[in-house]
Amino acid sequence: MKLHRFNPDGITAFANYRARLTLEPTLPPPTELLEDPALTEVVSDGVEIAPCSFANRLEAGKFLNDLIDAAGINLPERDRGLWAWLTLFFFDEVCPADGNGKRDPQDEARLLPLLDNHQRFYRHLLLGPFLVVRAHRDQPERALAFLKQVLWKPGDIVEQLASRKELVTNRAVAEAATRLYFDPKAGAFKRGHSSKIKGGPRRLAALLNQLDLTWYLYGMTADEVLDLLPKEFDRFRTAA
Repeated sequence: MKLHRFNPDGITAFANYRARLTLEPTLPPPTELLEDPALTEVVSDGVEIAPCSFANRLEAGKFLNDLIDAAGINLPERDRGLWAWLTLFFFDEVCPADGNGKRDPQDEARLLPLLDNHQRFYRHLLLGPFLVVRAHRDQPERALAFLKQVLWKPGDIVEQLASRKELVTNRAVAEAATRLYFDPKAGAFKRGHSSKIKGGPRRLAALLNQLDLTWYLYGMTADEVLDLLPKEFDRFRTAA
């Protein structure tokens, strides 16, 4: 299938499906919308897209960056029709059905890109990992704290830290968060990383917001950021 984007009517049709899904959780995705000439337009005649699965947000982010680069899209982060269309195309990845065929669309921002809301647009399940990978494309491993989650369940670290572009795109902050909460040897997140206990992501986000008022975080290294954190982070910092 050629890569498309929804026009305003297409976005509305998809939004209506998402709204109905909250009441009818077994309602199948309306894939017929994907090539409806009244609702879509072809983005690039030379770019084909096929269904695939993603093990995590990192794989999805890399795939989407390659796809959008191949299509030569300018300002893709402002293309709401593109992201809505991609969300429907990959609906089984971003909103999988459970054993009873039911789907949970959860928060609107996860499936419909809210591009004018600077605190919520990173919650979109495809645009979010695309932007994180793009910001750290030279070394995406530094941002594994935001990228190793399964696509449809980004978790507390993304929820707490990705709501501010100044934090999620900051190399030092991304690396510090990864060193705090992700164990590269085990290839998994550290125990307690998603909790609300002392030293958790919620506390880190609040503290970084405070530190950003008095420190130039963009000019710091990950080690310098970690050194600013109080003792409550020692349970995670010990192995950082």
